[in-house]
Amino acid sequence: MNPFKVIEVKESIFADNNADADRLRQELKGQGTYLLNLMSSPGSGKTSTLKRTIAALKDELRLGVMEADIDSDVDAAAITEAGARAIQLHTGGMCHLDADMTRQGIREFGTEDLDLVILENVGNLVCPAEFDTGAVKNAVILSVPEGHDKPLKYPLMFEVANVLLVNKIDVLPYFDFDLEKLTEYAHMRNPGLQIFPVSAKTGEGMDAWYDWLRREVKNWKSK
Repeated sequence: MNPFKVIEVKESIFADNNADADRLRQELKGQGTYLLNLMSSPGSGKTSTLKRTIAALKDELRLGVMEADIDSDVDAAAITEAGARAIQLHTGGMCHLDADMTRQGIREFGTEDLDLVILENVGNLVCPAEFDTGAVKNAVILSVPEGHDKPLKYPLMFEVANVLLVNKIDVLPYFDFDLEKLTEYAHMRNPGLQIFPVSAKTGEGMDAWYDWLRREVKNWKSK
């Protein structure tokens, strides 16, 4: 018999966050703003993907980007140069954003006049998947150099994602990466996951991603 009492607090912490996330979604719905949570490992090409996305959509959608990182403002500067409004969120060492942290960023950013806000979450495949940020949908980027086995190693990330961008397909000939295996593993975790093979560098496959975003924002506003 244990000499001490063990209390499980994880469930209540996540329950509180989930309720807060639902409230934030409704607040954003009321102002007609679509929030997308974008996750990935460092170096997968999140910022490069965002810069090309901004170039393609900035004339038809009012875009904003919230850049989350432990420190620095490098990404926010890059997004501003690409032509979108940006804000940098410093997490103070935290490896993720939760709903309250996202709300703080939303309030400082001011999103009432934006159609689409993309939240670039802290770069890793573990912590960000555990917390509902209040986004309408979750997207994850996996780059070819990372390997096709990541859905097996980090299952929750692929379970909570609605769309997967397989980035850097321009370097497929140089890596032992099996796109069919990746698709199989990802759909083992999430049969409904939409998968777009893309290259943020060359633009290959990006039109499917743009079309997905257009449909998402349009449908969100019409509900």
